[in-house]
Amino acid sequence: MPLVIGLAGTIAAGKSTVAALLVERGAYHCDADKLVHRLYDPGTPGFARVVEAFGEEVIGPDGFIDRKVLGAKVFGKPEEMNRLTRAIGSITEAVKAVIDRWRAELGDDAVCVMEAVNLMEPGYARWCDQTWLIGVDDDIARQRLMETRGMTEAEANQRLASMVPLAVRAPGADWVYRNNGTLEELREAVYAELDRLLARRAAGEVLESRFAGWWAEFLARNRERLKKTGVTIPEGENDG
Repeated sequence: MPLVIGLAGTIAAGKSTVAALLVERGAYHCDADKLVHRLYDPGTPGFARVVEAFGEEVIGPDGFIDRKVLGAKVFGKPEEMNRLTRAIGSITEAVKAVIDRWRAELGDDAVCVMEAVNLMEPGYARWCDQTWLIGVDDDIARQRLMETRGMTEAEANQRLASMVPLAVRAPGADWVYRNNGTLEELREAVYAELDRLLARRAAGEVLESRFAGWWAEFLARNRERLKKTGVTIPEGENDG
């Protein structure tokens, strides 16, 4: 079976850069956020539901949903975000289908990366062998958002305030890295952790993940809330 790494991170932490570094090492990659965007492309049921829920002003000049306009309607607003998740459709099934395909089609030497902002709370990481979590200090994240995404300080602060704190997710991650430094420092850290995992697998070790315990506790507290957001949780999946 391939090695499947679930990759999560806070905003502007460099999660996508970590994914790119793994691709440089030959990893297969799926950006779950882009996968989700396909669920509400024009002509899909998700498109119609999103427009019905948030109005025709979310349709951009190109006929696609304008994610910046949509984002302004939902970021920092839990109820609106839940409404969006329900409108989009089964994100859970879309993510699991990709991981299932990797496991069915790829060999033991393959490395795969499922990148997702919300990898942990919906439970997607339970289908991964390891969970990586990338963080960054708020002041550095704020500066990156303003410089690379053209946000105002107020917009950057709004995005930062809407993020789940690193400390909440860290107990469920197998590798946590705070990306406050240079690209070269990040590359060195990512490759070192990847090489460590590959060496353990080559030695015949089973890679246990911390996520299972974290997810069980999270699910016990949040099962009903997750269901309301449209997250698919199989009946009979236990809380412990």
